[in-house]
Amino acid sequence: MADRDSEEEEQGVAGGRSLNEAQRQVLDRCLHALRHAKNDSQTLAALLLITRLCPASQLDKPTMRSIFEAVGLNLPARLLVTAVRDTEGSGLPRYELLSLGTALLAALSTDPDMASHPQLLTTIPLLLGLLADGLELNLQNRASGSPEDHPKGKGVGERKETRKSDEDEGRDADGSSAVQDTSKLDEAMAADCFLVLTAVCGLPRGTELLLNRGAIPALCRVVEQNKALNHQRALSLLGSLLSGKTKEKAWSKHPAELLSLLLRLSKDFCQSSDLTRFQMCAQLVQFLPPAGVASKSEELKEAISFVWAALRPMLQAKLTPKQIGLVLVLSACLLDLYGWESVGPPKFCCLLVNRACVEVRMGLEEPPGNDLSPELQHTLTGCYRIMEAAMEQACTAGDAAPPHSSSLNALSLQQSRQVLGVLQEAFSAIMFHLQQVDPSRFSDPFVFATFRALCSWLAEETSCLKEEVTGLLPFLIGYARYHLQEGTFEQSLSDWLAQVFVSEEREAWTGGEALRYLLPALCHLSAEDAPRKVLLSLETPVLLVNFLTRGWTSLRGRSGSALTRDPSMETACSTLLNFAVTEPESVRKDPCFRTLEAHLSEALPVLVHKPRLQVLAANYCTLGLMIGRLTTSTAGQSSCKVCIELDIDVLCFCLDTNENKMRTNLALIYRLKVFSSLLCKTAQDLSDCVEIGLSVGFKSGL
Repeated sequence: MADRDSEEEEQGVAGGRSLNEAQRQVLDRCLHALRHAKNDSQTLAALLLITRLCPASQLDKPTMRSIFEAVGLNLPARLLVTAVRDTEGSGLPRYELLSLGTALLAALSTDPDMASHPQLLTTIPLLLGLLADGLELNLQNRASGSPEDHPKGKGVGERKETRKSDEDEGRDADGSSAVQDTSKLDEAMAADCFLVLTAVCGLPRGTELLLNRGAIPALCRVVEQNKALNHQRALSLLGSLLSGKTKEKAWSKHPAELLSLLLRLSKDFCQSSDLTRFQMCAQLVQFLPPAGVASKSEELKEAISFVWAALRPMLQAKLTPKQIGLVLVLSACLLDLYGWESVGPPKFCCLLVNRACVEVRMGLEEPPGNDLSPELQHTLTGCYRIMEAAMEQACTAGDAAPPHSSSLNALSLQQSRQVLGVLQEAFSAIMFHLQQVDPSRFSDPFVFATFRALCSWLAEETSCLKEEVTGLLPFLIGYARYHLQEGTFEQSLSDWLAQVFVSEEREAWTGGEALRYLLPALCHLSAEDAPRKVLLSLETPVLLVNFLTRGWTSLRGRSGSALTRDPSMETACSTLLNFAVTEPESVRKDPCFRTLEAHLSEALPVLVHKPRLQVLAANYCTLGLMIGRLTTSTAGQSSCKVCIELDIDVLCFCLDTNENKMRTNLALIYRLKVFSSLLCKTAQDLSDCVEIGLSVGFKSGL
């Protein structure tokens, strides 16, 4: 009979059947009883009738909302506080009060409005304490609700005195103690507690609500208890709290607890079997700290070196696409934290780069029209980070010792050629993929990640694949222009980047970042004849002038410590200067250079009085003088005169008699000397001033 009723219920739900007339009448009467209940017994009786006569599977959302509103949050909150404070005379053992209260909260939290209700949020510290401390908790000082919301009970100091009597009162009919039987009973309550916490975490500001109510230390204690189900649930919830932009806040508030947890997970990773390690790769990524925290912990640095040791045999084995993806993403995140320092011997570094490049080629060299799965996109983004790290390391190998010197610097000539070869093949695949990207996908975060990876290559290497790079310029300029002008997905891209990269900057996306990554490549390409012609046909100077004016508008609104140097604006000036030197006719005819002249005349008088922006001021002066020489108009000559006067002001700042300032600005003086060879005859006085400045600087022993 019961089976038939169950089958009918399932058929009714499948067919969209709701409550029949008799059930509706019973429900209405029960709702009336709930709303007018004089005590908790009447409320519980009416609620029990509803659960017996009106199956939840047949209730639509409005009906469920009516039941939730009729029950309210007062009853479950009162049950929890009564149990926690050990109020005598409740008539029920503490365990039953806790069990009933958590079950009601779990049911109510399925409704988003109920889950975000302030009264439910006040129970979060109680639930966290129940998970962390079990049935022996006393959370009077942890409850965040107001005193009038809770019945009076015994304080923390009285808990030890009444512990024995609590156990006596909480015995079952067979004489066994409910408090002592925690292994079985805690599982049900813990599941309800996690349901409530998970529902709150899923709210728009849910992670912040949990962080502010002590979720991190409580869940870390749950993990330490190492109870199978609770352990996994706590790790899953902690992973959600540490994802995206909440990670930095969580680590800043609870560094000790999270560091201890990460060290434990790292140890478990190293001691586990190979199959378990693959499953733990994604988990370990979630718990890695921001780069600033990682650099302060020598203990974590040592633990990460052991993780790398565990990853080496995995990376050398034959793996499935899913397995290699997990390993490469974890490797990319570890590189974000500590660079190549702990990776291992040069041979393994080469293997890591090679496997990342192979995955990129296999993933991107698919026929057009084949969509990449989210999992593959995540894997390829990790591969991009490995390739970028390899490029960064290769470019610093010849300079002074980088912050993270490694065995990658010790590559033999043959190994270096192999690494550059596989990188070239991978970036060739990236260019092939970007050629197929339709403008409708310009707002796709993965396209941005692919674009950024290519820009990291082009910033250092433009001699390889010249024809392919020149052919891709229409896409690169169009993509950068789209984001500078449109900026349509700022927050979504910023959130996506925060989830993918450990050390990614947490500032909001402004729309100009795409062009910022491309600017170093444009500076190189604008100095070469063939690419420069293509850039001019794409109206690249207009794009750069627009970028400068937007950047200046942003700088003008800052003051004090917020006013910092912007290297991207300086690179944009260098690129425009390349156009001015090599394409004088374009400077004379293109209206954007008149706009640039006006912008320089407006910005320079302000820039010379901002010490932190003197390098930008020097760039503006040089650019203004060069454009003024090529312009025969009165406005151009006036602009050139202003630039000369302001150049002298800049030099006066550089030659300040204060020793510290002179040492700080010597690099600026030298830069002006380099620029002087590009100036017109009317700037000869400025060149002479630079020569004098250099002479004074060297005589001063700088």
